[in-house]
Amino acid sequence: MKKWLIPLLVLVAIAYALYSWAVGFNNTAIDLKETATNMWGDVESSYQRRADLIPNLVNTVKGYASHEKETLEGVIKARAEATKTTIDPTNMTAENMAAFNKAQSGLTGALSKLMVVVERYPELKADQHFKELMSQLEGTENRINVARNRFNEAVNPYNKHIKRFPNMLLAKLFGFDNLEYYKSEEGSDVAPKVDFNTSK
Repeated sequence: MKKWLIPLLVLVAIAYALYSWAVGFNNTAIDLKETATNMWGDVESSYQRRADLIPNLVNTVKGYASHEKETLEGVIKARAEATKTTIDPTNMTAENMAAFNKAQSGLTGALSKLMVVVERYPELKADQHFKELMSQLEGTENRINVARNRFNEAVNPYNKHIKRFPNMLLAKLFGFDNLEYYKSEEGSDVAPKVDFNTSK
């Protein structure tokens, strides 16, 4: 066997091992990131479902409490802000997540104020259409919490994968950035109270 053949075979083996590592890292990172971004889509669609319920809710409340104009307008304005604030899954920076969270928290706060107003109108609380909307809203709030938790659970393995050594060396090279977890503002994890007991 020629002397130069052994070093060449060693170099080929090393090159193949590096190639296999890089391909394995890249494919796993893509799969994990895709799972996380799909979970983020569920978060946004859950929030969108909540936003879609609000016009009917506002109109129903308006039928019983039309003079509560300031509160109703506050909900409408907060909804508009929440629906225009979205995140491109390829650009999930801390700043973008904070802006999204702020908009959604604003809508949660406006809904909470609306619930306080509703307490003053027994006929509204007894309205069947209103009760159905409240049931849907409560279910949607639960969906939002589940979707946020699932997103965070999907982000965790991706972030671990790209931060571990030596994967972190390839992450920078291939452009895989850390994904931000969804972090609620203090108090925003408490859904607006929508459980009305008409027997009170």
